[in-house]
Amino acid sequence: MKKINVVIVDDHPIVLLGVRELVERDSRFCVVGEAVSSPGLIEILEQQTVDIVITDFNMPTESPYGDGFKLIEYLSRQFPLTQILVLTMISNPLILTRLHELGVVGVIQKNQLHDEIEKALESIARQTRYKSLEQAPTSVIKSNAAVEERFARLSPKEFEILRLFIAGKSVTDIAHSQNRSTKTISSQKISAMRKLEVESDQDLLSYCHQSNIFN
Repeated sequence: MKKINVVIVDDHPIVLLGVRELVERDSRFCVVGEAVSSPGLIEILEQQTVDIVITDFNMPTESPYGDGFKLIEYLSRQFPLTQILVLTMISNPLILTRLHELGVVGVIQKNQLHDEIEKALESIARQTRYKSLEQAPTSVIKSNAAVEERFARLSPKEFEILRLFIAGKSVTDIAHSQNRSTKTISSQKISAMRKLEVESDQDLLSYCHQSNIFN
């Protein structure tokens, strides 16, 4: 029986090791490569046939391929026969919906990895649909439902801009990585801040870190 080739992508070595161990428990799958960034992933995909990419949504973005939506869109265009399974801590329903629209075979919350990876791989092996579990509420959301409600107001593009901004990118950096104008990115960032009801960059950083949305 032909093995199903898997590549794992995450910028945290401990996560790579853990996912590899979970994947290799199933003899139908073979981990043929690991990468800590999108350029490393693309290099592997250009050198050999890969059936499944298991990738983190948030990774270093100093590359033309980026991460997040930009990377998923690139993989879907350039490697349409490769299935994509996304690992993330993001629970925003708009973001999850957009990922499925881009054709990923599943989204696994990192805090549910051990419980869900086997189910996801089983579905992929049987060529059936994997249904992702809903993200369990965090303590912040339990104590303040308004946090989730405010983030739900964001469009996928606004959410992506905030994610990159919180990761340390400037508006100019984000504009360059997204191939858009600085003015457009700035306007969308301001719109997102209004929806979150914060007035300054410092308040925005504090709000996002305290809500644990991007961790």
